[in-house]
Amino acid sequence: MNVEHVKDKLLAKRHELVSAIARAEQDVRTASEPDVRDPMDRATDGVAADEALQSGSADSEILEQVEDALFRLEQGTYGKCVICGKPIEPARLQAIPWTPYCLADQQKLERAKGIGSPPTL
Repeated sequence: MNVEHVKDKLLAKRHELVSAIARAEQDVRTASEPDVRDPMDRATDGVAADEALQSGSADSEILEQVEDALFRLEQGTYGKCVICGKPIEPARLQAIPWTPYCLADQQKLERAKGIGSPPTL
């Protein structure tokens, strides 16, 4: 694993997320500014503002994970699952360089939260 390459990817992702969050915040501010448009335009702006808030929230969560991954990189613990301590699969780190969990522990967490489980009848 090339640490500098991973760090570059994480820093690029952090920059992307910070920019996206700033755009979402600007969209919310713009949508909440008073103007003289008709009620339908204001309703559309309200929906857009809600979507921007949701997107910004998701981006904020990922940004926190990226920051944590950069910290683990500095501490020398990057690439190890924060739950079991085993190495995270290289393909998983390639796809999601900020992931703190190995696949097995990620699946356990998702099952515990009810995410990804098949519907029951």
